[in-house]
Amino acid sequence: MKRLILAAAAALTFSSAQALDLEGFQFDDKLKLGNADLVINGAGVRSKFGKRYAMALYLPAKATDAKSALAAKGPKRIAISLIKDVDGDTFAGAVSKGINNNASDAEQAALKERVKQLVDTVNALGEIKAKSSIVFDLIPEKGTVLTINGQQKGKDIPGEDFANALLRVWLGEDPVQNDLKQALLGKAQ
Repeated sequence: MKRLILAAAAALTFSSAQALDLEGFQFDDKLKLGNADLVINGAGVRSKFGKRYAMALYLPAKATDAKSALAAKGPKRIAISLIKDVDGDTFAGAVSKGINNNASDAEQAALKERVKQLVDTVNALGEIKAKSSIVFDLIPEKGTVLTINGQQKGKDIPGEDFANALLRVWLGEDPVQNDLKQALLGKAQ
């Protein structure tokens, strides 16, 4: 009986070490993206007029400041799980605004067509239901890949500048939510 209890406790410890539960969503501690191993850097909840989504940031190695996270070489992942339904138009507008709020005029001009590509793709989705998974994979040799519930949407968006602009929505000088930025950097929850 004692062995069974110890085995159950060990299994519970092992499984909890493998995933983070946030608002009922599971975020793996580690994952493989292509040939790269990524670790969860941090996770948090976007709250605006109530809780909107839970998200996690995956990097090749832990980073506790935004500059290091943005400078990290190799693939990265932004994983979002919706707590509430969201209209594609609203989500696209928020991401676009976040990119523009954290980019210079010259960067905005250079990113304009690629931001439009993302906005058009997300707008075309219509309503995105609660419990949906939105993933942005930032793959240097490929670009930014958007998947919704495991299915790629739209074409890859090229450029490391675009990938970093997207990350700055949450990690920039003017993030969508400062405590979410801190959580993604592993500092607060």
